[in-house]
Amino acid sequence: MSDLPCALTAARFTVLSEAYPGLLSRVLEPFAKRDLTPDRVRSQREGQLLRTEVALDAMPVEMLHLVAGNLGQIIGVLRVEAMEGRHIRLVA
Repeated sequence: MSDLPCALTAARFTVLSEAYPGLLSRVLEPFAKRDLTPDRVRSQREGQLLRTEVALDAMPVEMLHLVAGNLGQIIGVLRVEAMEGRHIRLVA
């Protein structure tokens, strides 16, 4: 285990995709693969599209761009927006 402090940040991802079965579980997969549990998930169908928001109160800063990149590679995803909030420094 490293003695270096882990930089954490609040993050919110907005994913616009085609609305078809199975897509919501695929959107959550990049978080599960990194052992991240979202604090909030909201999804709404807008005609033929599905808008999903996934928010974490604290996630490692270095994972933000990795998760966003994985979300953008999902078949059926049209757009991904990643917003970073305040930085939290975990020292223990």
